[in-house]
Amino acid sequence: MAAESGSSRRWIRRHQAHPGAPRLVCFPHAGGGASTYRNWAMRLSPSVEVLAVQYPGREDRYEEPPAEDMRSLADEIFAALPVAADRPLTLFGHSMGSAVAFEVALRIERMCPGGLARLCVSGRPAPHAARPSGLHLLPDAALLEDLRSLAGTSDTILDSRDFQALFLPAIRSDYRLIETHRPGPGARITAPVSAFCGTDDPHVRPEEVLSWRDVTTGGFETRVFTGGHFYLHDHLPELVAEVARHLRPKEAPASG
Repeated sequence: MAAESGSSRRWIRRHQAHPGAPRLVCFPHAGGGASTYRNWAMRLSPSVEVLAVQYPGREDRYEEPPAEDMRSLADEIFAALPVAADRPLTLFGHSMGSAVAFEVALRIERMCPGGLARLCVSGRPAPHAARPSGLHLLPDAALLEDLRSLAGTSDTILDSRDFQALFLPAIRSDYRLIETHRPGPGARITAPVSAFCGTDDPHVRPEEVLSWRDVTTGGFETRVFTGGHFYLHDHLPELVAEVARHLRPKEAPASG
């Protein structure tokens, strides 16, 4: 996609535009929106251009129905991204965003060879290794209890009736999306993968993060931070630095 289209404006938020800089595309967690990555853009500017995916059903797309299935969600995001072999994208996803980023990565490599530089994933096992779960089928109280265990939202907010009325439907839809996601058999990418998690994350143990090495024929690396599912709140500078070290502009070929 050479020029910004209506599809791009709908799905992608550029917190700060830096033409010519390496591009990092960030995918939010369940219930999260593109604003989650505003601090990333501030830390990486101007050496990196940060693009954040905006799923339907939240923030400025609140009135839209949430995505129905992973396939159509990944298809639409891929169509909205500025994919080009001469300026490959690095993808970062946290929690649900890891699975969405992987599906988009598959599409980039299939449709634009050379368009993917690296996949960075966080807070979730690889799709083929995810634990079976049916939280999206349970009452609101069970969803709220799971959100409390992740320690990413204060009890004051979780106890708010307004929060429960406004956001629980989107969160339930996101849980359904990820819990019913089934990757294609043998789905792999050739780009390298970096995987991250917290030591005390109830949704993924450090050893489960190693499952991501099975989805790439390229290099693989992992790093474990202290903390729970939202370890990145306390370790944002270190995590951003880990991702940023892979976001170096390609050197121009020597003349002569």
